[in-house]
Amino acid sequence: MLLVTASIVQNNRMRYNCFLLKGFIAPFTTSCYNKSMNKNLKITYFKPTKQGVYPIKNGFSFAEEVLDDGNSGLILYAENGEQKKIPFQKEGKRGSLCGIMVEAVSGEFPYLEYNYYHKNTVYTDAFARKVNGLSKFGHGLTAKRKTRGSLTYKEFDWGEDEPLLIPYSNSVIYGLNVRAFTMHKSSHVKNRGTYEGVAEKASYLNGLGITAVELMPCYEYDECIYPASGAVSDKPVKEEIAREVKNLPEAFKEKVRLNCWGYQEGFYFAPKASYSAGGDPEVSFKNMVKELHANGIEVMMQFYFPPEMNQSVILDILKYWVIEYHIDGVRLSGFQIPYLIIAKEPVLQETKIRSSYFPLEEIYGDKIPYYRNLAADNGNYRNDMRRFLKGDENLVGQVIFDQRNNPRDCAVVNYLADYDGFSLYDMVSYDRKHNEANGEYNRDGTDHNYSWNCGFEGECRKKSVLELRKKQIKNALAFLFLSQGVPYLFSGDEFGNTRYGNNNAYCQDNDTGYIKWKTGKLQDEILGFTKALIRFRKEHSILHSQKELKILDTLGCGYPDISYHGTEAWRPDLSYISRMIGIMLCGNYAEKQDEPSIYIAYNMHWIEHELALPKLPKGEKFVPVLWSEEIMRPVSDDSVGKNEAAEKEDSSGEKAENKIVIPGRSIAVYVSQKENV
Repeated sequence: MLLVTASIVQNNRMRYNCFLLKGFIAPFTTSCYNKSMNKNLKITYFKPTKQGVYPIKNGFSFAEEVLDDGNSGLILYAENGEQKKIPFQKEGKRGSLCGIMVEAVSGEFPYLEYNYYHKNTVYTDAFARKVNGLSKFGHGLTAKRKTRGSLTYKEFDWGEDEPLLIPYSNSVIYGLNVRAFTMHKSSHVKNRGTYEGVAEKASYLNGLGITAVELMPCYEYDECIYPASGAVSDKPVKEEIAREVKNLPEAFKEKVRLNCWGYQEGFYFAPKASYSAGGDPEVSFKNMVKELHANGIEVMMQFYFPPEMNQSVILDILKYWVIEYHIDGVRLSGFQIPYLIIAKEPVLQETKIRSSYFPLEEIYGDKIPYYRNLAADNGNYRNDMRRFLKGDENLVGQVIFDQRNNPRDCAVVNYLADYDGFSLYDMVSYDRKHNEANGEYNRDGTDHNYSWNCGFEGECRKKSVLELRKKQIKNALAFLFLSQGVPYLFSGDEFGNTRYGNNNAYCQDNDTGYIKWKTGKLQDEILGFTKALIRFRKEHSILHSQKELKILDTLGCGYPDISYHGTEAWRPDLSYISRMIGIMLCGNYAEKQDEPSIYIAYNMHWIEHELALPKLPKGEKFVPVLWSEEIMRPVSDDSVGKNEAAEKEDSSGEKAENKIVIPGRSIAVYVSQKENV
């Protein structure tokens, strides 16, 4: 594992910065066997204890795993095309690790790149911190696409940059693909599809209210899915890719396709070069992190690990990115991930770690962590809320559980849309997937979308359909930001981005996969509503408590922290056919003083329903502040008003006491207020 960084300044003098424990360079000085100098090089074999490349005085130390006694070794490449082949030797072997130190006797170290060879195969080091040959996205269309590890590194000035340590209770996470986020011309950034492009959008994300971006895989990987007929680069076609290609239609088997998402094996210690506008991915990535941090936004990274991945290496990878690149968190997926070891690693105790599962009893037992850094996906949330949104029955009980779910030892992440599946807009515009462009006969992607097209499949100009879709998107956003867990919003969903019904757009490096930064009545209205919800959430701490609400009056104030209501106060309708619920959060339990109580009315039935407002202390009343019904009147991010249609009047014109009417398929949010205000 790489625990030391080196910088080559203009005169090629090396500078060293140790980041973890002292003494990790010690293996380079033990069990050495010196060979005679070859020209200007000194070659020394040693028995390593760690895999990877480390800078030493006037050169580098190389350690690679060799699983048999076959002919294998190191290849060095000079700028003038010269190559130096150095075989591994038994005297430089510890277990399956082989070590070689190569030093320049005088002058500069002459080699800039390296690879390893085993028998007749040349391959690139999986531990390389920088990989050359993949700098142009999707450019591997011929056999000329070669990869090599780089031996050139630059020093970076982090200044005062430090981890932001934003607690989960205050977090709003925003998922994005670095390329797709700004690649569309409508993004209006200078460097589209790059780390620099993300940095240019930092002020936009800050204005939206985002506290963390979660980057889809942006470690180095070959995005080209090669034909099944054979490999077209030094690296053999991966078995899983070969299996995928085998099932493709014949017309696609001879074409190189793209994997734009990156959920495959990669060079985990190197940032993706094709995402760098400046040609130096290390510097580009660090500048992006620094700019996002300056805007109060944390940086999280997604990592996918295949079944054959060494578990100790997984831990090394995560620590490396936290230390070297100042990332604030990770999202883990794949196989055989050592959750227990990762969760107990001291270096990662203040790093956000998100996954679908954690063995919490093994990790914590009956203890509560001093800093809640683990977060598990709320597995049922997406499907439950989507079904509730489209009016399915027998869901109210599950919805109120999902809305309140917020364990103290491990945060939960709520989302209704992600990179896979339908986008938020497509969720209300398509009944079925439309993945024909992927070339797999529409067999890829899930068939369980729990979506409803509002009466027309796909793009539509019918006013009633469009208005219903806007209202449904607002309802979905309200579900997300008014729930107790950590909200996760995927890029573009804040203004209604579409993937045209493709729910598995992994290979769509085009308009389908890109975020379209359109401006128009629909987009502006949804964006304004999203901003209003995020701001409202941040202003009311009772909506994002640090611990789970108990449905109990633990303060003796006459109200529980959270309560549920139906057509009668305190009596929610949890029956099979119910599609509505009123939820009150008492302001007395908020972390901040003098916060109002909040009442959230959900009615996902297609007809209006009456809900009861619980009585407040004398001198207080509920007033509406946010609603989804009046979609033709935009709700801006700084608006607070009264929805005249939300209050019921009796035949005499007097307002019915503590009763409100919620139109079909809509939500309304009320806050308590002094009568004289």
